[in-house]
Amino acid sequence: MKKLSLMILTLGVLVASPSFAFAKTNIFACAPEWGALAQEIGGDKVDIYTASNANQDIHHMRAKPSLLAAMRKADLVICSGASLEIGWLPILLNKAGNNQVQEGGIGSVMASDYVPLLDVMQEKADRSMGHVHPEGNPHIHLDPNNILFLSKVIAERLSEIDASNSSAYQSNQVSFENSWTQAIAQWDNEGSHLKGQQVVVYHKSWTYLLNWLGMEAVASLEPKPGIPPNASHLKQVLQDIEGKNVKAILIAPFENEKGAKWLSEKANIPIIKLPFTVGGNAQSTDLKTMFDDTLQRLK
Repeated sequence: MKKLSLMILTLGVLVASPSFAFAKTNIFACAPEWGALAQEIGGDKVDIYTASNANQDIHHMRAKPSLLAAMRKADLVICSGASLEIGWLPILLNKAGNNQVQEGGIGSVMASDYVPLLDVMQEKADRSMGHVHPEGNPHIHLDPNNILFLSKVIAERLSEIDASNSSAYQSNQVSFENSWTQAIAQWDNEGSHLKGQQVVVYHKSWTYLLNWLGMEAVASLEPKPGIPPNASHLKQVLQDIEGKNVKAILIAPFENEKGAKWLSEKANIPIIKLPFTVGGNAQSTDLKTMFDDTLQRLK
């Protein structure tokens, strides 16, 4: 009787313990797009901590204590890489003491390692060039084909880390791939008329989006990457676009509109604020609606 009571008590403790069989895989996502994709693949088997939101410029984040606490318990870290998070991610990794999620480890996914990068620099970078990324442009999530590639990487990595739920991760990825492939075909069709259209950008945030849609950035409001627009440069941009059929000025939610408004008024060009990532506006609640909304605004 005592043995039976002890077994029942032990079973009760194990079931009540969150670290027993029902523990979820903890994912640290540097940006909303990676948190959203991880949720698609992980489903109810994962807990997601997203380090930034759509109104933050991830270049300029800081390694806050709350981020460090999340990094310490992470089983998997998903970030863009290509130096995008260089100002704060290495600090977190160094202080967290979490060997599994160090770059190159099983718990580290740098998205830019898995897709062809654009804007790769051939010359040596220095500070005089502004905030550049020699490895290539890190904003890879704005081509939906890259999202598909990363869904496979995340499913494989989750399956390695949490083998007991591998079938669930692989099943979720297959379902995501099927629906995402259909969505890409729809977006390709909807965006076909955008090919060849010219835009002005604030920062080179939109390189992958424009490359995918066949659009062209003819000027940037920043005189150098990461350097805010100034009066002399804006006047130069106005001269440079004279006579060109510029469709719009593209900005992200976290970018200052002042320079864009000046150019918009002088050149009679509309400003289009695109969501940039999940949560970038009320319509962009997940990855699919983010691209749906982006295409709708570019029409």
